[in-house]
Amino acid sequence: MTTETKTRQRPAAVLLTPGAEARIAELMSNAPEGAIGVKLSTPRRGCSGLAYSVDYVNEAVPFDERIETPGGTFFIDGASVLYLVGSTMDWKEDDFSAGFVFDNPNAKGSCGCGESFTV
Repeated sequence: MTTETKTRQRPAAVLLTPGAEARIAELMSNAPEGAIGVKLSTPRRGCSGLAYSVDYVNEAVPFDERIETPGGTFFIDGASVLYLVGSTMDWKEDDFSAGFVFDNPNAKGSCGCGESFTV
């Protein structure tokens, strides 16, 4: 008797908009030598406790979430995934500012300047 194992692909922890994917592609086209992708993490800082941080990475960490995009690999810090599940990441740019914008259903509040959040 043979048993067939079915695996179901798990949805990504964070949904990347086309704007975010395009920005990741731009970052990777200008990446420093040795960079294998960009990584989202939520370090402890700011008045509300956690902040979003996007940085280049030179090596993959086993517990990090990995999302393949058309422009390069996007990693999510393994310790940050629980704070980010179900979030959408976008890139917004206007005459005065540019940056990644997060719609995070897990965030229960944020500081007045919008730099940090709490869960």
